[in-house]
Amino acid sequence: MKFVDEYRDAKAAHELAKRIKAVVTQPWTIMEICGGQTHAIVRFGIDELLPPDITLVHGPGCPVCVTALELIEKAIEIASAPDVIFCSFGDMLRVPGLHRDLLAVKAAGGDVRIVYSPLDALKLATENPDKQVVFFAVGFETTAPANGMAAYQAHRLGVRNFSLLVSHVLVPPAMEAILGSPHNQVQGFLAAGHVCTVMGYHEYEPIAAKYKTPIVVTGFEPVDILQGILMCVTQLEQGRYEVENPYSRVVTREGNIPAQKLLSDVFEVVARKWRGIGEINNSGLALRGEYRQYDAELRFGLADRKIEESAECISGLILQGIKKPHDCPAFGTRCTPEHPLGATMVSSEGACAAYYRYRGATASGRRAG
Repeated sequence: MKFVDEYRDAKAAHELAKRIKAVVTQPWTIMEICGGQTHAIVRFGIDELLPPDITLVHGPGCPVCVTALELIEKAIEIASAPDVIFCSFGDMLRVPGLHRDLLAVKAAGGDVRIVYSPLDALKLATENPDKQVVFFAVGFETTAPANGMAAYQAHRLGVRNFSLLVSHVLVPPAMEAILGSPHNQVQGFLAAGHVCTVMGYHEYEPIAAKYKTPIVVTGFEPVDILQGILMCVTQLEQGRYEVENPYSRVVTREGNIPAQKLLSDVFEVVARKWRGIGEINNSGLALRGEYRQYDAELRFGLADRKIEESAECISGLILQGIKKPHDCPAFGTRCTPEHPLGATMVSSEGACAAYYRYRGATASGRRAG
């Protein structure tokens, strides 16, 4: 990737850490909203470069992690049905349902396939007219345009044996839910750069003003993240609460207008249940109007299915920034990547997976010494 060395430059990172230390006069808690940022923070030890007054907490920015248990169970039921080809990105296959996951369905003979684009699934539908082909449409605003395009193309081409199991969630309502909670500890946000690439950052301006919380659009490399932390801390110390965009090499205030139009044409905003957190109003997308015929929940008669979450996994508290992975008594013992209790341990963007991978089964927030 062009410029990757520039944004992983150790000297620049340490200089930014020194500047953060020079600015800080009191404790602050900052949440990164993206699982990709969480993994970069833990992988590169960014939290270890910070003064102890700065606490980083990990938000609900892992779309796999926040996909509701009942949707996982619906996916498992659909994938287990005869004459179904169930397509998904690979990181959904290990997410635990009540008793098994999609990988177990595949091992038992279900036709579960890993694809790299929803359009791959649509192509499978055209090649297998005697099968129902279902794509598990999971993600934030980042992946929603591609999934919307699959529904649009299916409608344009008249493909009738294709559908989407939709689990799209939206970032701004989740941020408001966190800030409005009586248990909120977050004083500033690092916004997810890839979401802002699509949606811009104008949606965050009312949130920053309403909750008096600075929001900094942030990339995914160490220098990006430290720059975001510095700008967020500077605002906090100065008593400002604005939206700032140091990730301007990728993000504009307006975002990708054609992608936004596609989303508004194909989807409508609905309440969405988040795994471990509960229902958040206006936080999800569902197929609208003429595209509802491609809704797998309706096609397979599963729209009204409700399932209660397990009480043992504390991933909901982790995703709200209330606890960290090492606060869970099951971390690294009863919950491991091989035998996960929740999605945060198996997702490539999950906080628990990051701590386990980069800091071991007895991980703590910062390394000793």
